[in-house]
Amino acid sequence: MRKIISFMHISLDGFVAGPNGEMDWIKVDEEMFDYVGKRIAEGDTALYGRVTYQMMENYWPTAGDSPTATRHDIEHSKWYGKVHKVVLLTTMKDEGLANTKVISDNLSDSINEIKQQPGEDVLLFGSPRATHSLIQLNLIDGYWLFVNPIILGQGIPLFVDIKDKIKLKLLTTHQFTSGVTELNYILDRE
Repeated sequence: MRKIISFMHISLDGFVAGPNGEMDWIKVDEEMFDYVGKRIAEGDTALYGRVTYQMMENYWPTAGDSPTATRHDIEHSKWYGKVHKVVLLTTMKDEGLANTKVISDNLSDSINEIKQQPGEDVLLFGSPRATHSLIQLNLIDGYWLFVNPIILGQGIPLFVDIKDKIKLKLLTTHQFTSGVTELNYILDRE
């Protein structure tokens, strides 16, 4: 069965964005792009909330075509063009959207149906509100977190309204020269 893995940058104090959605504190560089790119390249499905999907859709389809495109821009743009996209939202239909499925109701049933399909793990990119909804429905199977060396003090937290403990098992860690630390967890269902 496929797993839903939340891929998120996070501050040391647990925020995934500033109070107004700011992400200018996130550290990324070629070392991280190379590391993350290897795992993402294996994926065949990306899951987004509305805001993150619109950001991605406004940039990645043509990012690799720019004369100033980096190797990462070219590679990720190609991947974005071929990956199956699933978007959680209520204000949009998937008519005319290439390789994109919109889920606007029956979230639990729809996500469980995707989990039953053949393929690789589904990466949930960013999308704090979508992540919160999936956590509440116990649909996230793992967290691929990139802890940035900053304390924001306020913002949008990754975890809200958690009613029961969520036990995790650490799979891997990686320290980047930028000071960012990767923590790759899977739910410990034992």
